This record gives sequence, structure tokens and C-alpha cells, in this order.
Amino acid sequence: MASAIPVTIYPPDEDGGRRVRIDGAIVGRAFSVRNVARFMQEAGLQEFDEMDVVRTGLIEWWGGAPEDWEPPRR
Repeated sequence: MASAIPVTIYPPDEDGGRRVRIDGAIVGRAFSVRNVARFMQEAGLQEFDEMDVVRTGLIEWWGGAPEDWEPPRR
């Protein structure tokens, strides 16, 4: 891994989207690991794919793991 930018994935919201923070800035909402990989690519990690998202230590997952995208139950 060429970079060590900090990444935080927030808990799923009421729509199942998870906010993505990269290097201190919210870059958008992800609805899948594929979306997270795309944000990572846009941040300069062009070769980052879905498996990298699941395996990397760069990402801190809040409120669930990479496979958790369901909205919270009410």
C-alpha cells in the first residue's frame, strides 16, 4: 500500500448508506463495498478494489463490518 490515509466508514443510516470520511473530509455515502473502493480510487489509490476494502487496515468501520449495510431497525 503506497499511502496511509485514514478512512472512516460510519454506521448505516436510515437508507442503508454509510458516510465515508477520507483524510478528514466526508467524501460521500457508500451503499456497498464497491462504492467504498471507488472513493478510495478517487482519493488516489487507483488499484484499490473490493477485496482491498475488506482486508485493509486503513479503514476504521464504525457501527458494523464491511458486510453490514442494513438500515438500523426502529
